[in-house]
Amino acid sequence: MAAPWSVGLRRLAGARSVTAARLLCLPSQRRYVLRTAGNNLQFKLDERTAHSSLDLFKKDTGVIYRILGLDPSLVLDDPERFREWAVVFGDRRVTGGRHYWEVTVRKSQEFRVGVAEAAMSRDECVGTNSCSWVFAYTQRKWYAMTGNKMVPVSLAGKPDRVGLLLDWDAGCLGLVDVQKPKLIHSMRAAFRVPLCPAFALWDGELLTHSGLEVPQGLQ
Repeated sequence: MAAPWSVGLRRLAGARSVTAARLLCLPSQRRYVLRTAGNNLQFKLDERTAHSSLDLFKKDTGVIYRILGLDPSLVLDDPERFREWAVVFGDRRVTGGRHYWEVTVRKSQEFRVGVAEAAMSRDECVGTNSCSWVFAYTQRKWYAMTGNKMVPVSLAGKPDRVGLLLDWDAGCLGLVDVQKPKLIHSMRAAFRVPLCPAFALWDGELLTHSGLEVPQGLQ
């Protein structure tokens, strides 16, 4: 039987080929609208980063997976865009503080939610490297994922709406049961560079809810 993290190695069917020139043209500095060091992070999804199979909606707060992808003529060629994987970033960079946001899941059986370094390579998928930390839902199970290693997450059922709690200074990312509210599972890391909210999606759609206060039970 394949190791559980092999699920994360599946590439998108029909993904666009990457030219050598584009591989070498990633900018040394990412362009984002705002750095956030306080609390109450508010963000939209950054269309410039969205893979061509992802379509943003509801004023760029939601994303839907299109199996055939968008018309290539409608997708601008941008070095910020993910080329091989169905990933999109939020448009804010976090450099400190404690932040909370939620994600509504609709008709999706495979997705990842979490954070990634803003300068992460656009040729990789979130969770498969050491500069991204995500909670992955696949085959009706949850995993905490970073460095292409997946740790099973218990006490988390089928998703409808989940919360993410990021404490940049403490180096902690947590998956939250929004009904309790209660921290289900957390990952630890030494965050040293700006992070962005990060999402990957292979079916259905996700809707983000940001600018939220940290729930009382998690203070």
